[in-house]
Amino acid sequence: MSGRARLALTAAAATLMASCALLPLVSPVTWLFQAAFLLAVQTGVGAAARRVPLARSLTVAAQALATLLMLTVAFARSHAIAGLIPGPDTFRYLGDLLQEGSDDVSRYAIPAPLTPGIRLMVIGGVLVVGLVVDTLAVTLRSAAPAGLPLLALYSVAAGLSDGPTDWLWFLVAAAGYLMLLLAEGRDRLSQWGRVFGGAARTPGGQESGAVAPVRTGRRIGFAVLGVALFVPFAMPSIQGGLLDGAGTGVGVGNGNGGTISAVNPLVSLRDSLNVDEDRQVLSVRTTSDDVSDLYLRIVSLDDFDGTTWKPAQRHITGVPGKFPTPAGLGADVRRTTVRSTIAAADWYAQDWLPMPYPPSGVKVAGTWRYEPVGMTLVGDHGQNTRGETYQVTSLDVQPTAEQLATAPEPSAAMKKEYTSVPSSLPSVVAQTAKEVTAGSSNHYEEAVKLQDYFAVTGGFQYDTQVEVGRGEGAIANFLKQKRGFCVHFSFAMAAMARTLGIPARVAVGFAPGTPQADGTVSVGLKDAHAWPELYFEGVGWTRFEPTPTRGTTPSYTVSQTPGSSLPDEPLPSKGASAAPSASASQSDSCTPQLRRLDACASPSAAAAVQGGDGGPPWWQLALWALGGLAVLAVPLSPMLYRQRARASRLGAHDRTPQGVAAHTLSVWLELTDTAWDFGILPDESQTPRNAAARIVRLGRLDPATAASVHRVADAVEQVLYAPRPRPAAGLADDVRRVTAAFNGAVGVPARLRALFAPRSSVRAVWAASAARSRLRERLAAARPTLRKPSEQEG
Repeated sequence: MSGRARLALTAAAATLMASCALLPLVSPVTWLFQAAFLLAVQTGVGAAARRVPLARSLTVAAQALATLLMLTVAFARSHAIAGLIPGPDTFRYLGDLLQEGSDDVSRYAIPAPLTPGIRLMVIGGVLVVGLVVDTLAVTLRSAAPAGLPLLALYSVAAGLSDGPTDWLWFLVAAAGYLMLLLAEGRDRLSQWGRVFGGAARTPGGQESGAVAPVRTGRRIGFAVLGVALFVPFAMPSIQGGLLDGAGTGVGVGNGNGGTISAVNPLVSLRDSLNVDEDRQVLSVRTTSDDVSDLYLRIVSLDDFDGTTWKPAQRHITGVPGKFPTPAGLGADVRRTTVRSTIAAADWYAQDWLPMPYPPSGVKVAGTWRYEPVGMTLVGDHGQNTRGETYQVTSLDVQPTAEQLATAPEPSAAMKKEYTSVPSSLPSVVAQTAKEVTAGSSNHYEEAVKLQDYFAVTGGFQYDTQVEVGRGEGAIANFLKQKRGFCVHFSFAMAAMARTLGIPARVAVGFAPGTPQADGTVSVGLKDAHAWPELYFEGVGWTRFEPTPTRGTTPSYTVSQTPGSSLPDEPLPSKGASAAPSASASQSDSCTPQLRRLDACASPSAAAAVQGGDGGPPWWQLALWALGGLAVLAVPLSPMLYRQRARASRLGAHDRTPQGVAAHTLSVWLELTDTAWDFGILPDESQTPRNAAARIVRLGRLDPATAASVHRVADAVEQVLYAPRPRPAAGLADDVRRVTAAFNGAVGVPARLRALFAPRSSVRAVWAASAARSRLRERLAAARPTLRKPSEQEG
């Protein structure tokens, strides 16, 4: 097998290894085998085209055509001419399939199902990246810049995934790139007579100059991989509270923007309630007629481990233009639209955006991300609320007691997700819940009795000086001591509701603030609050207020009969409400994550989330990716320029006397530029012979390498001074030998400087300046000359 064929196989393997980073994103992983087969065919077409040989542009075109044909056969055979040749209908179908894939990406959480659209996006993306890598590394013989598309492929996956094996995919992708660089080095060395793996030794037992750089390169590559893998584990993590005025971040997640994982907000909430001076946090101007019910929600805590409540790790997307209808909210529930303008204090740096629940739209500046399950917004890349003014459109949902009482049982998936309690939870919690709600005929009655037990009848007292409490007995201790603040009340009621089979979570944010004379509402630090949210099918997540003297009691839980804590409407039994209703409530839309939980109110098509609301369109993502590649290419441009210049100067040339002379001068220029990259400045005043002696002396080159330098200098003098220059063979090999000797003679910093910041790359700036001057001269010459009329004429 030729060196070029081995390099092509290595390029395909590197692409496939980088694409393994996509494995956690899609399930099942059968797409990888199909991508590997199609990538092998694509590589084979390129190898056959180079063997013919075809021109570089024709080789790339042949591979692109083969890729298009394979995608047509794999995804659009029924829309192609004769099942193979793509036509206009084929491209329309593939475009529709890509749009479906884009919608599916925004619709499903990770791992997403392997729908036809997602399969086309994944496999097509791998083939496109494979074509670019093969073109750069094999066709254009420049493996270093081929790392950019590999990096783009890995970055897409790393930006969405947040699994425990992310480091493994980085290692696999980096190893693939390192293999590609080593394969190119082997191919280059083999072209001038050096064996990559088994070079001969000199009589003194020293390794030849060709082997030392290769082995050193491998050592550098493995060392860099080790540093990239293990240094992050030694870095300290940064955490921040949800209500902390000096918010330090979303939480303990990795910050890649694909998922969120926030820390426990309890300590900062308690500190906010106990400040000596109540500072204004938010100023709200709203169209709501009743500001006493204007709760501002920051985040929901839905993960209960028996000791505390905390936000579950959720997938986040781009902020949609219009939010989907909240899960479970039926069309028959009364609601009004409320518009609020909220201004945050310039000192209040909150990573989550306080909003009324449920929001249906938001206009806010900056970079924010949307968490569909909790319908919350979280700042991206350091974004926070400091000094922000934003507009929120929300729904004021007004269910009746009858609607809550007649709500059917939630789906099994919803109950599994939001009614689970750990086995370590003390039995007194469930026992107390049963005692308090004894005689209830449905979940609504149970919820109201729980609320009244904490707020009215249970003898509990509100006290912000009580510690938050940790450990498995924290809720049991609160039920015994009957003293605490909003955290204790909301945590206890949510846990007890779960033991009764009611889906429950805890919301954290701000209770209604204080109305001001100018019509605004002032929300201060002491308005920080936590309250339970219980889920009722047909209504959705519903607020309850168990904390005495805090907030407002929801109207749908207030009794209309004196002396009773329950509404006076006739309430059906729990058994009657458990059967599926023939007129089940419908949601206008449903988030992708809740669809996977089977938590949507209706299986009809109207409940599906509208495509495109989950993030920016694919073309915008492509532009971002291209912009990222451009940013990465800027620091690598000197290296890319030198590699391209070296390949051009040492490459093939015409065999005519003029071509040989031009090639000789190009080889000499490459030799002096290589010496310049390693710190030996060129001296144009010296003859080639003296310049060669200077390079040998300052570079401390061995006799064999010095002979190569002088051979190139002699050939240059023949071209410059001899009437009939004698052609010299192997000059390019001489320069490669000198380059290897320089790499072996200097230390690691000098080698890295010569590779990534070569001094001779300044010639690109000189060439651009010269081209600019020539362009100006041409424009000046082409401009018509206006002659001033003579006064004597006429």
